[in-house]
Amino acid sequence: MQARLAAEAETIQTHLSRVLAPFGTGPVAEGMRYATQGGKRIRGFLVMESARLHDVPETAAIWPATAIEALHAYSLVHDDLPAMDNDDLRRGQPTVHIKWDEATAILVGDALQSLAFELVAHPDCGPAEVRAGLTLSLARAAGGQGMVLGQALDIAAETATSPLSLDEITTLQAGKTGALILWSATAGACMAHADMTPLSTYARALGLAFQIQDDVIDVTGDAAAAGKAVGKDAAAGKATFVSLLGLDGARARAASLVDAACDALSCYGERGERLRDLARFVISRQS
Repeated sequence: MQARLAAEAETIQTHLSRVLAPFGTGPVAEGMRYATQGGKRIRGFLVMESARLHDVPETAAIWPATAIEALHAYSLVHDDLPAMDNDDLRRGQPTVHIKWDEATAILVGDALQSLAFELVAHPDCGPAEVRAGLTLSLARAAGGQGMVLGQALDIAAETATSPLSLDEITTLQAGKTGALILWSATAGACMAHADMTPLSTYARALGLAFQIQDDVIDVTGDAAAAGKAVGKDAAAGKATFVSLLGLDGARARAASLVDAACDALSCYGERGERLRDLARFVISRQS
């Protein structure tokens, strides 16, 4: 699975480099390139693989795959800012506001968000109705009904008088982490005008398992392996899947979710095996 992810990541990185080339030099352009380097490209992989399941050409799928990676990078740049998570390390490198400054980091994030919508609306992505559907759904997944809502709930939890319940954490993470994963996994079906239900079920289980593993890594991992700070949630007294379920309980819950994700792909037969492999990989990773 890691080899497949690496190959897909290289394809996406090549396309990102191509679309960022006209931006020239200067702190914002350099920051955009810096922020989009590295990472596992799981969201981009989901776009490309869901497109393959529905016989969507790679030349079309690369545009939304690159778009979601640009948008994810924007979210990380802003999430790392002092006003939010205040992190100095991301993917094993200094965060954008550390390498440059806060103002540059804000502008880099803004520019990457705009780029994401430019890419998903590109004519090579498909007919107008496909591009419109992808753009509308991405806006909803990224905004106040999705990722941004999840981030706001996460910030509010830091100053709440009592820790969040399991249901509240699940709702929070369905926005913060799950919304973009859901969009990514269903992009191919959207492009093919196909039924999104199987991939939606898969993605919801996958997104939650992904976040549970993040919580496990925050407790058991180290910064060198994870490429970012660990132990911050426990230090802040925040409720997590691990604090509420225990380490073994969290791992068991993640494994159950992966089983559910894999079962949701039964209608695709052997063609869904790469997505099943991804689900298994998500809860085995250490970064």
